[in-house]
Amino acid sequence: MAFEAASSPQRVEVEALQQRSYRIVRLAHPGRWLAGALVLGLLALLVRAFAHGQIQWEIVGEFLTADVIIRGFGITLLISALAMLLGISLGTIFAIMRLSANPVTRFVAWLYVWVFRGTPVLLQLLIWFNIALVFPRIIIPGVFEGRTVDIVTPFVAALLGLGINEGAYMTEVVRGGINSVDHGQTEAANTLGMSRLQTLRRIILPQAMRLIVPVLGNSAIGMLKFSSLAAAISCTEMLNAAQQVYFVNGAVIELLFVCAIWYLAATTVLSIVQYFIEKRYGKSASQAGSKLPFKLPFGLGSAGTPALEKAQ
Repeated sequence: MAFEAASSPQRVEVEALQQRSYRIVRLAHPGRWLAGALVLGLLALLVRAFAHGQIQWEIVGEFLTADVIIRGFGITLLISALAMLLGISLGTIFAIMRLSANPVTRFVAWLYVWVFRGTPVLLQLLIWFNIALVFPRIIIPGVFEGRTVDIVTPFVAALLGLGINEGAYMTEVVRGGINSVDHGQTEAANTLGMSRLQTLRRIILPQAMRLIVPVLGNSAIGMLKFSSLAAAISCTEMLNAAQQVYFVNGAVIELLFVCAIWYLAATTVLSIVQYFIEKRYGKSASQAGSKLPFKLPFGLGSAGTPALEKAQ
């Protein structure tokens, strides 16, 4: 009886609170709106500067689909794709070498990563372009012989420079993915009588791909942009094609904007592909709290933090 008497006033207070009306309001974030307004103002000034600057936008539209630009863009995509394939292949091979029990192969793999990851890409392109000064002729006894200058064209030099450099970075990516697989998987495979090659192909690499594949998206986007360095060795990719045009008509900034539009289009497509690949391998942004590949600005896409305020 005493317990019921003590709890009766508390029950009355709870019922009284339940009868009162409350409304849900969002927390005010004046700093967000102020920062957003400031950024929009700066963007408006930037757009106005480009709109009223000495840029002939009709030339941008004219050369956006010009044959010389389209051909150059095709070569850009070809170089990027082939260099990525070369980099992935070399990265896988040298990653396995770095994990080998053989100290010689481990050292060679380490030396490869140290040299090609430690020197600038442009420098490597220039070296490959002038490799004929070191090896005047390429000879495969009984199979092939030819002048290096005829074999290592600007396209081949760009492919070798970009692909081998990418392979040095991919070596560490693949090695990290392989090391992420629990060692017990290898021991279990050995118990089943699998060879080291079978274990690597059937057990280790399929599990390591969950960490390796999402990284390839960033590498592909980077490779697409690094391919513009091939213009320095006269490879007729898109930037070099644009340079050849504006050396004649003097429309420098216009042709550069044409290249920028095509690069942005290609990187946007790759970014979308990367998003779905990451989602497929369980590394999508939704696990970090985002369900969209592109977030809305100023936090408008989020639910916000509700607060209770007593209605007047």
